[in-house]
Amino acid sequence: MPVTALALVVAAALIHALWNFAAKKAQGNHHFACITAVGVSLLWLPVVVVAGLDELPRWGWQAWALTLASAIVHLAYFNSLLAGYRAADMTVVYPVARGSGPLISALVAVVLLDEHLGFGGTLGLAGVVGGILLMAAGPALLARGKAVDPALQRKRRLGIAWGALTGATIAAYSVIDGYAVKVLALSPLVYDYFCNLLRVPVSLPAVLRDRAGFLPALRRQWKHALVVAIGAPSAYILVLYAMKLAPLSRVAPARELSMLFAALIGGQLLGEGERGWRIAGAMLIALGVAALAMAR
Repeated sequence: MPVTALALVVAAALIHALWNFAAKKAQGNHHFACITAVGVSLLWLPVVVVAGLDELPRWGWQAWALTLASAIVHLAYFNSLLAGYRAADMTVVYPVARGSGPLISALVAVVLLDEHLGFGGTLGLAGVVGGILLMAAGPALLARGKAVDPALQRKRRLGIAWGALTGATIAAYSVIDGYAVKVLALSPLVYDYFCNLLRVPVSLPAVLRDRAGFLPALRRQWKHALVVAIGAPSAYILVLYAMKLAPLSRVAPARELSMLFAALIGGQLLGEGERGWRIAGAMLIALGVAALAMAR
């Protein structure tokens, strides 16, 4: 992986972990998803107008179809992520989501986009996924019949289930967006903006069915929504630019460097337990990322 692409991914990983912390603290639902989509649409409009709006005239039906598809999948991703954060710890949901997504997207990239992992890339991918699974499982790996708190087990299972569902949506939008910026050569900035803009009408039906809850949610969560509205596009635009410089099967797993930051955030700021397991998993992920970066 080129050094520039790796630097973009590392910066995106830090920003990604920070906005996920804000989303976890918000404990939001469909209202929060709509608020953040509106926030992105308003905050990023001047940037798009100045930096890339002149690209739109050359967009064909394929570009708009991919943009709509990505908007729908991203909305599903964000809602499943928020549901996971309401049900379980960030340090369970986040690693499972970030681990299962790259596994699927890397395999799809190999099969459909004719990319090649090679031995080093395969080893790195295994390290990333193995480290995330280690973080998600924790001491349950060594329980061997010992009594475990049923409530904690149920909470962990919910976190794994929601994380896996979120990961599936990550795999889907990674392939869609990779095709958009690599094959159709769309501007990552403009493409991501319109994906977020189209999330507003897609998210409205759920909000209109629960109108009474919108203003209370806005008053409680606007600060968290602001962090997400700034951080989520920033992180993902960096990733999309990295996709233009390196293969998807390298970029998608390397994004999991965010686990190093998420492990610290979950342990220090959220007070979530099993810190040793989280750090061990993060170290394994770091080794996996290094192997991916060195793979040719």
